[in-house]
Formats: sequence, structure tokens, C-alpha cells
Amino acid sequence: MSFKDKSIQCSDCGTTFTFTVEEQELFASRGYTNEPKRCQPCREARRAERRGNGSYGRREMFPAVCAECGKDTEVPFEPRQGRPIYCSDCYSKVKLSQ
Repeated sequence: MSFKDKSIQCSDCGTTFTFTVEEQELFASRGYTNEPKRCQPCREARRAERRGNGSYGRREMFPAVCAECGKDTEVPFEPRQGRPIYCSDCYSKVKLSQ
């Protein structure tokens, strides 16, 4: 397959960017059939936004007290009344006993 550099207008910021031969070869090797709609800075900004404002996957954590040992811990969900919360050590023990 023969590729040539292409000029594409970014759908987010409107600037024109070059879809290089190297990028086209990479897209083809990965099986992508569509050209990019966004320039590299807009792609990176969108990726960071999906990960939580640039925190690269860091989830919001909520404080809790382990129902088994009473140790302070954090969990990636908001604890609800009447549902036991376990620290990672106690969770492993409870999970194994099931």
C-alpha cells in the first residue's frame, strides 16, 4: 500500500494537521479503517479528560472503616449504610472463604 501525507482539519479546534505516512502505516497495521478526526493535542486532551481530568486513571477514593478489623481504609466507591466495607487484607480473607 502506498501512503502520502494528508492534511486534515481537526474537528475540535479547527486547525489543520498532517496525517503522516508513518501514522497511516501505524493505523493500517492496527487495523484502523478511519482517519483521525482530531489533531494530536486534542486527542491527548480528550484522552486525559476520559481518564479524569488528566489524572491518568486515578479514581476518586472514599474513606471507610473496615467491618472486620476496624482499620481506616479507602474504597473506590461511595460506601452505603448497611453494607460491610473491608480493607484489602480482610477483603482477601473474606473472598477466599466464599
